[in-house]
Amino acid sequence: MFDQIFGLPAHPLIVHTAVIFIPLLAVGSVVFGVVPRLRPRLGWAVVLLAVVSPIAAFVAKESGEALFERNFGGQAPDSPAGAALDEHMSYANPLLLSALGLGVAALLLVYSSLRLGKTVTAILTVVTVVLAVVAAYYTVRSGHTGAIAVWS
Repeated sequence: MFDQIFGLPAHPLIVHTAVIFIPLLAVGSVVFGVVPRLRPRLGWAVVLLAVVSPIAAFVAKESGEALFERNFGGQAPDSPAGAALDEHMSYANPLLLSALGLGVAALLLVYSSLRLGKTVTAILTVVTVVLAVVAAYYTVRSGHTGAIAVWS
């Protein structure tokens, strides 16, 4: 299911959705939490990105596993390229979990700003900022190690 799109490997095509949407969610949710006057304009975008970003991370992870299975039979080659590939793959689960955590925190933050008051919103803002930094870190590390695995 996650292997090919129109005969092309799906992972290089799909991975860019995660690379775009996760950082957008990170920035959007932080701005939403830190700049209250922008909340009415950003709320819908944060909610949309909070749903789409974890899905994009999941599909990128699954398509990467399908590509790895197809090209290497589930066994990385014993070479520098194989080591780079192993490092890249080691970021898949942390990226997925951090994107999911950020998505949940962002949804709770938007709900809190509408219904639960300033104290809960402030606490959720701090949680969201921390998760945004973590998700952004794993997005960059995953993308960078993927590029090294492909282009080195």
